Amino acid sequence: MARTGRRPGNTRSREQILRAAREQFSELGYDGVSIRGIARGAGVDPALVHHFFGAKDAVFVAAMRLPYNPGEVLRGIVADSGHDRAEAVVRFFLGVWEDPGTREPMLAFVRSAVTNERAAEAVRGFTQDVITRHVAAEVGISPLRASLVAAQLFGMVLVRYLAAAEPLASAPPEEVVATYAPAVRTVLGEARE
Repeated sequence: MARTGRRPGNTRSREQILRAAREQFSELGYDGVSIRGIARGAGVDPALVHHFFGAKDAVFVAAMRLPYNPGEVLRGIVADSGHDRAEAVVRFFLGVWEDPGTREPMLAFVRSAVTNERAAEAVRGFTQDVITRHVAAEVGISPLRASLVAAQLFGMVLVRYLAAAEPLASAPPEEVVATYAPAVRTVLGEARE
């Protein structure tokens, strides 16, 4: 009788899935990739892709070696309603970029999107998916408002970390949070009296 269940070599299967995902995201862009296509490229069942990673956005995060899944982080921020959401989002975003361990993969992610059209297409699709499915839905705002918040935050990243333009480049993170959160709060439609 033949054995059933997962095939041996989970680590090898996981790496095959990630390799297939990286290739497909770079060739087809985020929107052109499916879980079934990744599974086919890795020579595994789609259920194994779901087992290891879940949804397509989680596969993208793992394949691109991003340090966090924005959807999961956002759910945590929204769930913790005792805090100022705008301030929490800016603080988290800065925290990712201030940490040398997470800054490098994020810089590679952004530089790839700026210098390579295929990478830009993958990043664009992923960002639109996260903004539409997670940010707008979780926070209860329109996709346009969510896109504007993303634009504000990525603009800050470009000036602070890629261009390293002063005085923003060397401003203490808490000062940046205190100064920047009101602008994000306004776009979220949560302006304080």
